[in-house]
Amino acid sequence: MARPDKAAAVAELAEQFTSSAAAVLTEYRGLTVKDLKALRRSLGEDATYAVTKNTLTTIAAREAGIEGLEDTLAGPTAIAFIRGDVATVAKGLRDFAKANPLLVIKGGVMDGRVLDADSVKKLADLESREVLLAKLAGAMNGNLAKAVGLFAAPLSAAARAMDALKTQKPAGDAPATDAAAAAEATTDAADAASE
Repeated sequence: MARPDKAAAVAELAEQFTSSAAAVLTEYRGLTVKDLKALRRSLGEDATYAVTKNTLTTIAAREAGIEGLEDTLAGPTAIAFIRGDVATVAKGLRDFAKANPLLVIKGGVMDGRVLDADSVKKLADLESREVLLAKLAGAMNGNLAKAVGLFAAPLSAAARAMDALKTQKPAGDAPATDAAAAAEATTDAADAASE
């Protein structure tokens, strides 16, 4: 029969696996307590970083519906459970690992799928959610400006042609010829704007 403290630890880990956007598994062998505190601070409020027992983590992952994590759970393991922006936390882990080579990213879990170390590092290369939304908004704004210009071009060409007709002085047959030329110019401008 399982001890109550271990059962509670498994239940807590399983809940963290299911409620987190992602989890990154690391090996921390050789890092000091001071280094681990610095790592936790660098991850911010979007993630919790905790040392776990491999056996309990394996059981918790199975309870959370995650299969195939056993190969990653070898050696001392600490898990960063990410509740916020996955890319930002992955960047924090990658940057910390560059500065402290003793931290090794072993893999991770995202959307119920097991990720290898390279996939986690690719997540770190993604831009943050805010940057991606800003780029999308900028692209949409640019397309709207083009559409406004496209719709306004025939109207402004017609207005210029009408203004040209008003300013011309009547002189026999010339106004009719000038009016026909102005109408033709308006049609040409409208055709050019619609292309």
